[in-house]
Amino acid sequence: TSAYQIEGAVQAGGRGRSIWDTFSELPGKTRGGATGTVAADHFHRVSDDVALMRELGLGAYRFSIAWPRIFPTGTSRPSTEGIDFYRRLVDELTRAGIAPQATLYNWDLPQALQDRGGWLNRDTASRFAEYAYTVVSALGDGIHTWTTISEPSTAGFLGHWSGEHAPGMRNLQAGLLAAHHLLLAHGEAMIALRSEMRPGDAAGITLNLVPAFPAGDSNADLEASDRYDGFQNRWFLDALYKGAYPDDISRLYGDAMPEIGENDFRLIGQPTDFLGVDYFTRAVVQYDPASPPLQAKLVIPAGAKVTGTGREIYPQGLYDILLRVHQEYAPPRILITENGAAFPDSVTDGRVEDPDREAFLHEHILEAHRALQDGVPLAGYSVWSLLDNFEWQYGYEPRFGLIYVDYATQDRIIKSSGRWYAEVTRENGVSG
Repeated sequence: TSAYQIEGAVQAGGRGRSIWDTFSELPGKTRGGATGTVAADHFHRVSDDVALMRELGLGAYRFSIAWPRIFPTGTSRPSTEGIDFYRRLVDELTRAGIAPQATLYNWDLPQALQDRGGWLNRDTASRFAEYAYTVVSALGDGIHTWTTISEPSTAGFLGHWSGEHAPGMRNLQAGLLAAHHLLLAHGEAMIALRSEMRPGDAAGITLNLVPAFPAGDSNADLEASDRYDGFQNRWFLDALYKGAYPDDISRLYGDAMPEIGENDFRLIGQPTDFLGVDYFTRAVVQYDPASPPLQAKLVIPAGAKVTGTGREIYPQGLYDILLRVHQEYAPPRILITENGAAFPDSVTDGRVEDPDREAFLHEHILEAHRALQDGVPLAGYSVWSLLDNFEWQYGYEPRFGLIYVDYATQDRIIKSSGRWYAEVTRENGVSG
């Protein structure tokens, strides 16, 4: 899960405003004008939600910490109320035998820092390190797996280039600068975490990786798919593991490229204990001269099976990306940090039957196992998501959860896929 998507209670416990509070309140930015003001009301339902996790037999629970709950004004003294909320969550999980896995940033930058330039201001990376140190110092006795940033490409590019996410900028140069500063923030946070982590603890970053395939046999499509791969995958993987942005994409971006400091890649390339991989679908790429600078657009192949949100269902892509990352970048361990699908779920006689989600997860877990058999150091798998939630610009229409949430009553119903997944956790695997 992530904080803004499930917690609600945006004014409770001394929490400050985030960029998503501001963005979602602007007309036309989210479907139906939805905001995360209430979301799944997890803030008030921690005990009940942990009880459901225990019922599902989860070995670990991956969640994000809301930066504005810890630093409501972005800096100054941390909020004891905010820290206490996450302490209660960690204690509940520990008592239930569920390992807490904390993500420090899932896109809810304090609005007070946005007012000072946000991710376009290099100082935000330093403020992130301050936040990381505060959280690991307060909660590190109970949390032993840390993710610095979830999907810097989404926060950087969708937030500052396409404008689909908060803060809603639409500028290539801004997107590249924000993405660079997010990677710097990751490096700063790794140093902060290392200073307080216990022996055996692990920390890393999560990337949303999308294997790219040409739509046709033409050289134009092939080159377009390579550019898309450079934009979505190599830009971040190369920076983290090879100490540079890919030359071909840097040339493509030209004057929009951010200024790179002498020690920037040394900071970005701080050793990590794992790489988190979020995988939902592949990219089938067609040459499109009307879409600069990549000159590429995504298409869905004719006859493809798709999810309820129109994403192609392509389980093999998970195997492909895991094997590639292992062979080309060799992170010491890999965690599948998000994998799931939205379908149009409904309640009938108090039950939610979602066989399509069950099939989706089953097929992807088999591909994860295939990667493991072929030498990929895969160390964990997390479904996106535990609960139905606020799905960013799409509001509350897409439902990704193993648990159905009735937003009017906040009642929870474990879906049939959740019951199936509880069997998976008990058996620690699936059959072919």
